[in-house]
Amino acid sequence: MTTVSQLGDARTGKLADNLSGFGRTLRRAGVCVDAARMALAQQAVMLVGLRRDDFCAALEAVLVSREQDRLVFRELFDAYFRNPDVAQKLLAQMLPSAESRAEPARRRPRVSEALAPVRAARNAPPREDDKVDFDAAMTASDLQRLRQADFNQLSASEYLLVERLARDIALPLPRYAARRTRPGVRGSRPHWPGAMHHAARNGGEVLRIPLLQRRQQPLPLLVLVDVSGSMERYARLLLAFLHAATAPRHTGAALRRDVFAFGTGLTDLTPAFRLADTDAMLQWASHAITDYAGGTRMGDSLAQLRLHHARRLVGRRTLVLLISDGLDTGAPEVLEQELGWLRRHCGRLLWLNPLLRFDGYAPTARGASVLFRQVHGMVAVHNLGRLQDLAGSMAAVLRQ
Repeated sequence: MTTVSQLGDARTGKLADNLSGFGRTLRRAGVCVDAARMALAQQAVMLVGLRRDDFCAALEAVLVSREQDRLVFRELFDAYFRNPDVAQKLLAQMLPSAESRAEPARRRPRVSEALAPVRAARNAPPREDDKVDFDAAMTASDLQRLRQADFNQLSASEYLLVERLARDIALPLPRYAARRTRPGVRGSRPHWPGAMHHAARNGGEVLRIPLLQRRQQPLPLLVLVDVSGSMERYARLLLAFLHAATAPRHTGAALRRDVFAFGTGLTDLTPAFRLADTDAMLQWASHAITDYAGGTRMGDSLAQLRLHHARRLVGRRTLVLLISDGLDTGAPEVLEQELGWLRRHCGRLLWLNPLLRFDGYAPTARGASVLFRQVHGMVAVHNLGRLQDLAGSMAAVLRQ
């Protein structure tokens, strides 16, 4: 019978506990780590041994699933499994002596926050004085910094705060003249039933003839959200923003909105958007989306939209918002065909691209180049400032 050695090292014998603590640190930094991944990490370490490079590579292979988390993992690994005394002795032998001390390396906000001490009562409800201190600490400069900060560069706590702030941003959608009418001051046809009603209250005298004017309704909205690995941090925040901004209490009218998430397949999120609470919507969506943080096959997803949900497009009035970075792995000819069909069957097709945060960005990737040729306009959505300006940017594109 073969015996499996337990995790541990020669000095303390607590490598298993350290590995569990490292997993909790990764979660505090916003890295997706669950119990299944930690079990795989323990198996990987038992297979490769405790040589530092192999140990780090094995943990990175099973604990990191997103490219944006890779550098965060490496910084946390170096900081968590480093022996300060040995490191100082090695540096003293390798580096020449100098009078001035070198500046410490600047860590990413997610890494600094994860390495900070955790409050013992973090699960306790916040006290009233804590809320007051938080409001006082959030100065105008802090709000301005968060307004301009990229969603992908925020720490875990900043991300939650920005998500809450995004829910308060209004999104006035363009309106159109519907077929149904209502009495109003301006109009082209007289409203005779209203005129007779007023005359009956004035002894039969027709003193005023009300007019009928066409109702103004917001454009039907179709939202397609990319939930691939490169769009993971943008997708959740933009879903929360769109759910709150397009709610009937904000639009003032019944808005037809259909929402789909796509990665390697298409997921209908319209039932989730009928929920009044944004947190409930996000929870429903997290259970419904099975390809979250995976790859992107936009052409195949749009083909499913055409085959099974074509009736969601209301004539040529529908405003389509396609939220993606354009990093598609599918066949470009399929994407070209499906985008052409979508463009012909909607009013306007707008591409909301978070990669526009980079100066001099050009859609040179094959999926991005197809999108750029087919859409009516491209708008940046990478921070709170851009979300606040989204309505004006959409109106400018629609006027073209």
